[in-house]
Amino acid sequence: MTISVGDKLPDATLLTLGENGPEGVSLGEKLAGRKVVIFALPGAYTGVCSTAHVPSFIRTKGDFDAKGVDEVICISVNDPFVMRAWGEATGATEAGLTFLGDAQSEFTKAVGMDFTAPPAGLIARSKRYALYAEDGVVKVLQAEENPGVCDVSGGEAIRDAI
Repeated sequence: MTISVGDKLPDATLLTLGENGPEGVSLGEKLAGRKVVIFALPGAYTGVCSTAHVPSFIRTKGDFDAKGVDEVICISVNDPFVMRAWGEATGATEAGLTFLGDAQSEFTKAVGMDFTAPPAGLIARSKRYALYAEDGVVKVLQAEENPGVCDVSGGEAIRDAI
């Protein structure tokens, strides 16, 4: 079942790279009592993800801050080492975006946003989407029909929908 507006996001343990290596991050704790934008995408260092999706949230980070959004989080089915390197390489970390890895695709599958494209080497990856949640409840959800485009899930589109 795919997540919908009005649904509570499931708690999941995502991964970040801390000072001593990979660390679990409770998504439920991160969302509790907060306004958060989550954008998810098929993979770090992939074409549209690197050239359109992440840059759109770097451009709009200040707009989200002005709207009272507490955090903007990028989730991808990648390990925390790749997510940290990609956040640094794109300038997203410096811009204040949080990058979390869903290494086993558990969160992605739990919200029904997984897909597989073997010819591209993408197995159990995330569809491209963005959502806005308050206290873990989805208020806005915008998903792309095709993971190769970034129209309704880009920073400007979700910003305008809030």
